[in-house]
Formats: sequence, structure tokens, C-alpha cells
Amino acid sequence: MPKILLAFPGGKHKVLTMSYDDGQAADRRLVDIFNRHGIKGTFHLNSGLLGEGSRIPAEEVAALYAGHEVSAHTLTHPTIARSPKEQLVEEIMEDRKRLERLVGYTVRGLSYPNGSFTREIKAMLPFLGIEYARAVKGTGQFGMPDDLYEWQPTCHHNHQLIQTADDFAKLNKTQYLYMLYVWGHSYEFDRDENWGIIEEFSRFIGGRDDIWYATNLEIVDYMKAFRQLKFAADSRFAFNPSAESVWLKVDGETVEVPGGRQVQFA
Repeated sequence: MPKILLAFPGGKHKVLTMSYDDGQAADRRLVDIFNRHGIKGTFHLNSGLLGEGSRIPAEEVAALYAGHEVSAHTLTHPTIARSPKEQLVEEIMEDRKRLERLVGYTVRGLSYPNGSFTREIKAMLPFLGIEYARAVKGTGQFGMPDDLYEWQPTCHHNHQLIQTADDFAKLNKTQYLYMLYVWGHSYEFDRDENWGIIEEFSRFIGGRDDIWYATNLEIVDYMKAFRQLKFAADSRFAFNPSAESVWLKVDGETVEVPGGRQVQFA
């Protein structure tokens, strides 16, 4: 029986994803930095607040965040653990509807506004079309999420970001999958006058051959595609019923299992 391990696209074993909330004007500069260094981000927006004050206007959303992911952050940013369930449904579903009309694809992720959530809220999210939700408490670690409805990032960008990136870059044990997940608000760079930290981070960690640069949702979809693979009882072949390719390490060799195809391993 062959020894099979999941890999990221291209056989990589590390993934970087970035997550930024609120859709403030400073997103323009942040997106430009990410684009220059091949980094992908997920941007969690309150569609009911777009265009207010310094927030990105609705008509700019599709073009600005092209190549990244637009995700929900509730319609008006309430502390949802204090809200009735009827308001929660409205806040999430209306946010999804408005954002989807702007970007033209299904919005299936969420970051909890004010970091607020409960077990009851987590249980409701799958019925509202939400497939993952990001919390705010950093782990300081590089593991994959165990609970997609309480997805904990590695760190906020103000918490030892450069040292954390250096530690991530040095990880070389290919028997593990590693994820660096950084979150924050772009306006904090203006407030703290520390744009240099995200510039330095992006120059250092971007463009590496051993890292997959992905949005939050791309990671979720990829992991689901892996779980949908249909393996033979002796693991000598696998059928991929999904649309996207899944990459495996089979006895140490990189193998692609294309969408809609069956691949023989031995």
C-alpha cells in the first residue's frame, strides 16, 4: 500500500494567507503591496458601510480586490454575540447579497465583527452559506485550522511579524503542512505609522517557490477537494470528483490528481 500525504498545489507544504477587515481606504495601498509581491489576501467588508467616511466605495470593490477574496464582515459591524438571531441572519445574509452583486461570485467566508461570536452563532453559520469564520486570537503557530468556524490566525501584523515570517520561511520538514495566517486592519498602518513593516514582510516572504499564496477561501476549497477524493481500499488509485486538481505526495513523489480524473499510484 503506497504512503499518501496531502500536499498543497505544485507539491508545496507551506501556505501564506492574509486577512484584513473593514474595507478602509488604506486597503488601496495594502492591495498594491500584496500585488507587487504575489501575496493574496482576503478582505472582509461591511457592505452597509461602504463609502462612508474613509471606507472604500461600493463601485470600487470589484476592481480593487480583483485577484483577492472579498468576504463578509456583517452588514453594519454589530457585536453579534449581543444581537438577536433575527438580526444575525439579516446582518450576514444581506452582507452576502450586496457583496455578491458587486464581485460576481459567492461570498462564503466571514470574519467576526469585534471578534464577537458564540457557539450558537457558529452552529448557525453553515445554514447561512458561510463555510469559514475567522476569530482574532492569534496562536503563534503554523498549524492548519481544526475548526473552520473558529479559524484562529497565526498573528496580528503588529505582533512580531518579521520574526514570525523568518521562522515560517525556515520550516523545512515536508512531512507537515504549515500555514502562516496574518490578520489586521489596513488603517492601523496609517495610525501606527508603520507601513514599513508590511513592506518588509512582503518583500521577504513573497515570491518563494515553496509557498502557496492563497486566499482564505482557496484554502477551504482545496481542503474540501482533498476530503472528496475517492481512494481505492488499498490506496492504489484515487478518483477526484471535484473540479480542481489536488496534489499528493505518494511514496515521496509529487502526484497531481486532476479534477474529474482517476489516477493510478501503483
